[in-house]
Amino acid sequence: MSDPRARKASQAALMASADDTEATFYEALQQGDLERLMSVWSDDEDIACVHPGGPRVVGEVAIRGTFEAIFANGPVQVTLQQVRRLETGHCEVHHVLERVQALTPDGLQTAFVLATNVYLRTALGWRMVLHHASPGQAHELQELAEPTATLH
Repeated sequence: MSDPRARKASQAALMASADDTEATFYEALQQGDLERLMSVWSDDEDIACVHPGGPRVVGEVAIRGTFEAIFANGPVQVTLQQVRRLETGHCEVHHVLERVQALTPDGLQTAFVLATNVYLRTALGWRMVLHHASPGQAHELQELAEPTATLH
């Protein structure tokens, strides 16, 4: 299918929830699958992506270009270590901790990335409207949170 809207419509069943959309996004990163990765994005012209240390990239064509450049080096070995969710009826915000591994001349290196993924429920199912990633800390502690109250 060459029409992006038809492609997204055909994959709507895979995007029944924001979690499904997120899983597809990260699987596509791990497989270096640009078409699958782009299928999770909303058709809205103001979708945005911020890569660690980079500028805000707005719109499907610009976002596609950044991921094409990333995939020129191969798939991205990224796994989710932690997900926190804020949910409403038509919008979900996921605060995630990504563990990124890359083979370098010095061997396998691990980096942590803190990302915010925002999803909207659309006529085509849940779609990503924002992926904003920032460099995390070099060590395992990535979050300071106040303790939650336990009710008995």
